[in-house]
Amino acid sequence: MLTLLALAAETGGPASPFEVNFGLFFWTWVVFALLFFLLKKFAWPSILRTTEERERAIAAQLAESERNRVESAKLLEEQKKLLAEARTSAHQLLVDARTAAERERSFALEKTKQEQEELLERARREISSERDRAVEELRREAVDISLAAAGKLIGERFTSDADRRLIEGYLATLEPRR
Repeated sequence: MLTLLALAAETGGPASPFEVNFGLFFWTWVVFALLFFLLKKFAWPSILRTTEERERAIAAQLAESERNRVESAKLLEEQKKLLAEARTSAHQLLVDARTAAERERSFALEKTKQEQEELLERARREISSERDRAVEELRREAVDISLAAAGKLIGERFTSDADRRLIEGYLATLEPRR
């Protein structure tokens, strides 16, 4: 095996890593300057343009995301407002429904009381009418009985209308007090 120094001597390179070869140094700088000039002339404008376009695209995306964030915040506020309005509206509907139900219940109760009073009044009228009919029927029977009793006492039969009116008038004076 050859040592590092022997290898460098055979290839014509420096014998030590700290040894400077000015020919290599010069050509390295020439190639670097030429490459730098070519890159600056042809590659840098394209790289710079691409970088600036990307920067503008990123800025546009950031602006768009900011607009979207602001719009989302507005929509969220609007949604919250609509939700609050819906809750208020639902509460108002419930209150209105309860009020209407209470009003209907009160109306139905009042109507039932009124119908009950009407029914009681009609029953009272019917009872009074039946009582009057019963009293009238009793009077007729009393007149018939009185005529029959007087006829037996006197011994003749009372059949004339004048006799009947006389007894009915008397019974009318005896009408019971109510």
